[in-house]
Formats: sequence, structure tokens, C-alpha cells
Amino acid sequence: MSTYKKEFGTGVQNAAGTLSGVIEGQLWYDSTAASFKYVYPNVTSVGAWSTGGSLNEAKQELAGVGTQTATLAFGGQPVSEPPTNSGQTESYNGASWTELNDLNTGRRRHGGSGTQTAALAFGGLGDPGNLNSTESWNGTSWTAVPATLNTARSFFGFTGTQTSALTIGGLIPPTVASVESYNGTSWTEVNDLNTGRYALAASGTDNTSALAFGGGFPVKANTESWNGTSWTELNDLNTARSSLAGAGTQTSALAFGGATTVNVANTEEWNGTSWTEVADLATARIGMAGSGTQLAALAAGGEISPITAATEEWTGAGTPIGAWATGGSLNTARQTLGSAGTQTSSLAFGGLPPSVPAGDVITESYNGSTWTEVADLNQARYTLQGAGSDNTSAIAFGGSPGSFANTESWNGTSWTAVNNLNTGRGNLFGSGTATSALAAGGEIAPPTAITESWNGTCWAETGDLNQAREYAGMAGADNTSALAFGGLLRVPAISNVASTESFNGTSWTEVSDLNTARRTNMGMGIQTSALSAGGNGPSFTGVTEEWDGTSWTEVADLSTARASSGQGGDTASGLVFGGATPTVTAATEGWNNPSNTVKTITTS
Repeated sequence: MSTYKKEFGTGVQNAAGTLSGVIEGQLWYDSTAASFKYVYPNVTSVGAWSTGGSLNEAKQELAGVGTQTATLAFGGQPVSEPPTNSGQTESYNGASWTELNDLNTGRRRHGGSGTQTAALAFGGLGDPGNLNSTESWNGTSWTAVPATLNTARSFFGFTGTQTSALTIGGLIPPTVASVESYNGTSWTEVNDLNTGRYALAASGTDNTSALAFGGGFPVKANTESWNGTSWTELNDLNTARSSLAGAGTQTSALAFGGATTVNVANTEEWNGTSWTEVADLATARIGMAGSGTQLAALAAGGEISPITAATEEWTGAGTPIGAWATGGSLNTARQTLGSAGTQTSSLAFGGLPPSVPAGDVITESYNGSTWTEVADLNQARYTLQGAGSDNTSAIAFGGSPGSFANTESWNGTSWTAVNNLNTGRGNLFGSGTATSALAAGGEIAPPTAITESWNGTCWAETGDLNQAREYAGMAGADNTSALAFGGLLRVPAISNVASTESFNGTSWTEVSDLNTARRTNMGMGIQTSALSAGGNGPSFTGVTEEWDGTSWTEVADLSTARASSGQGGDTASGLVFGGATPTVTAATEGWNNPSNTVKTITTS
């Protein structure tokens, strides 16, 4: 029999407060509170959709199979005149789509089953009409197989595997209720749906267990369950619709998108008995590819008017999530300060306290719980930037008032003036370490695109940003890789931007935008894994977005909306401190992904 000591390698430990290094499920005794405690992960409450990598070609009425991080999408109708039926096949790895070998027969409104490496394509609308042909995918190419549907059709529900699939209802025309089952060799007609329909969705694991829902026209909310022999009517969708997509199994499904009389973004979860409305798609659409499970689904392509390449990823309720938690406050409240370090070893310097309009020299060091005042900067300033790996090694550069070029180096004890920036400026953004950093953008009236690289001794100009801006967020490990996002433009008009650029050591490349345009946002992490937290766009916001190397996803908001804060850390353990709310604040928040909640065990 397993014991607590065997499971965790130690007996129940004593701590005056929270046990240092505690892990999920570990029990300890809090001697201060005189109670036993443990931690458990925070999870999503109702689920949410976030932006994924876009298809290489916009298309609608395509099929999708697989999981959220390993999907195959094929066929469909691209943007073309006259409309064509595509054979294009794309593979998704959780971040981006890659084009693979085409179907032998271009088709849309067709069916698909299986996985990213072992799939089946069947039926659909081809040239000149409905198809009954079937093709098999081996991970590399499509092969026509002898098995054909008994009834050529399109716009039907579908689910299953490469060797165990279902074709449900559809349009010949007329609308049909007939169902066909595939056993890996041939298609066989089985019992009909109770309600004939087309443009419906389905979910399920194989040809013995499935759920069919929605359809039209007129639109329907009907839900039916398949047990391998017959269909049983169950509770309806909350929103009747057609041309929707589905994911999951017979007892745990997701229905999303579709149309009533207009496109809708509605998402509903099925628990085996009834449907519950949850968070909507970001964009209402029809005719998309759906794949995945109730907890992790994918919606790709479809028609938004016009046809789209956009992909959205669903994270279902109960999934571990990141969260912000309160940390120790700065000794001096301030905004537009410089910063460097990690969640447990940070440095805050300079900035603009309410009572010091010309900027300050004050420096504070953070140990993960409290801030301590240390030696001052040599030059008082605000809207400066910093870079550094922890609170013992950092540089401070740029700033206002005026356009400072001053650079100072921190050795854990004091600041020393070192070589200046080539171009003095405030409102700039930066990242890296004390010996390998970048300074980009800023204001020289108007904003500049100038980028400079620091090698530990001097600054050298390198490739300019594509978009001149100030007050942006930035993340990066050194002077060869960085990500800049958001910011403020003044030309041709004053505006917040969502644009993101990636630096490879020589030049900047435009990549996917933030979901929320803003300025004075805080950046943490590296080029391929970053956070953008808070900012002003135009009102103060707590919105936090996570970058996975391809796209931005909204995650949990800051507890207090703020802008112009200091920051440190990465996507696993981030930190923001100070800033404007709009009142100047000393508050600190730490980001943990995933995050935990401390639970106290009570006895009675």
C-alpha cells in the first residue's frame, strides 16, 4: 500500500506559512495558522477560444480530423471565381499549417474521419456533382480505394476513424435521413436518422458510437445518439443552426459556429444528457473544419463573408490555467520605470513618482517577496529601459526628460556609467541581458524605428523596425533574438497598434498581431515564448496575451488594469510592478502558469 512518505519522498513538513517549493497535492502543516494545507491547480471555469495559426489558403466547406495539436484539413472551396472544389491538404502542429499532397479528387461539403496520419475522405460535392468516392491518407499521400458510398451525397454529418466511419444524412437532393457505415472495406446502409437533414454536425469515436446535431434548412436543433444499431432522439441544441462544426465523442461533445438566418459564434457543450452554452467563437462563421475533443478543439477556415483562413483553438473548462497573484509592493510608487530580472530576482530603477516630475534615481531589489532600496542611479530619469538576468547584473539605458543616451551598468551593489546609446531617446523598449541587449524604437519626435545592439561594451546600430513606434512591449533572451509588440504611432495619426515584429539578430520581420492593440504594455519572456500584459488601449487594461512562437492567445487578466509598469520573468513565472492604474501604484503581481490555490483542511 502506498504511503504519503512513499508518494512524496518525505513526511508531512512543518512551515510557518506557505511551504517553500510545495508541489501540487503536497500536504504541509502551517504552524502560524495551526492548520494543514495543500495546493491544487487553478482551472478554466467555462472555457475559451483563442487565436491559432492561419491556414495557408482561405477556404470553406472543408473537412478536418485529428486533435487540436495534430489536425489534418482537406478539400473545401477556396476564394476563387468561379467557385472551385479544392483537393488541398494541410497539416496543423498546434501552431502553424503545412501544405501536403492534394486529394486525388477536389471536393467540398464532404466527410472525413481518422487522424492526422491515417484519415479517410468520402463523398462531397465535386465536378460536376455529388461524389460517392473514398480516399485513404497514409500520412504522406491520398489513395483512391474501391469502396464507394451507396448514395452519392454532400453536406452530411461524419465521424469515426479510417477503418470505422459514418456518413449521416445529407443532400442528394432531396434531403435524406439515410446513414452509411464503413468497416475499413466497404460502405453499408444502416438505420436512418429519425429526422432527415443536411448541413449537420457529428461527433464520435467510431461507427458504433456517435452523436448528430443541428442541420437545416429550415434550421434544426435536433440531437440524436447512435448505438451502432439505431438512432435515439435526445435533448436539443439551445440554438438551432446549420453548417456548424463538431468535436468530441458521443457523450462529451462540442458544437460551434453555424448559421441561423445569420452566421453565429455560439458554442455549446454536451455532457451526455444536455447542451450548455459556453464561450463563443471570436468570429461567427459557417462551413469550418472542426477537430479535437470537448476540452481541446480546433475551428479552421469557413465563411465569415468573405471566406477565411483563420483558426481558433478551444480550451475547455477544467483545464489548468495561469493566473496573477499579489506580490510585495515597491517602497516607492512610480510609473515609466526601468526594470530587469526574474520573478524572484528583479530590479526596479528610475521612473516617475507623483512627487518627482523630473524623474527619479531610486533603485529597488526584489527577492520574490519584498523590495529593498539599494544604490541610486547616477542619472535621474523616466521612460527608460533595462535589461538583465537578475537583480545582480543589469543595464539601464535611454529615458526622459529630453532624450537621454546614458547607459549605466549594475553589478549588484552600484551603478557605473558606461558607453552611451548612439541615439538618445525616451519611450523606447528593450530586452536581453547586461552583456547582450537590444534597444528599439522610442521617441525622437516623431517615433523612430532605430534598433541598437549592446555587446557588453558598446552600442551598435543594426536593422531598423519595420514600423517606427514608441511605448511598445518587448521580450528576448539576448541581442540576436527578440519580439516587439504593440506600441504607439504618431504618424500619420496618433494610434495604438497590435503589430508584432520578430528580430533574428540582423533584421525585423512582421509576424501575427496582438489580439488587443495597445501601448505602454509590459513584455516578458523570449522571442518564441512571451507575455504581453496590461497597457493602455486607450483605457487602462489588464489584458494578458501569451505568444507561442506563432500567434497570441488571451489568458488571465492582471488583477489590476495598469500601464507603464516594470516587468521581469517569463511565460511560466512573470512579474509586473508599479505603473499607472491610472493612479501611480507600488503594487506588484506575479504570473504563474499553471497556477495553484492553497487549500486549508478543516476539521469539525
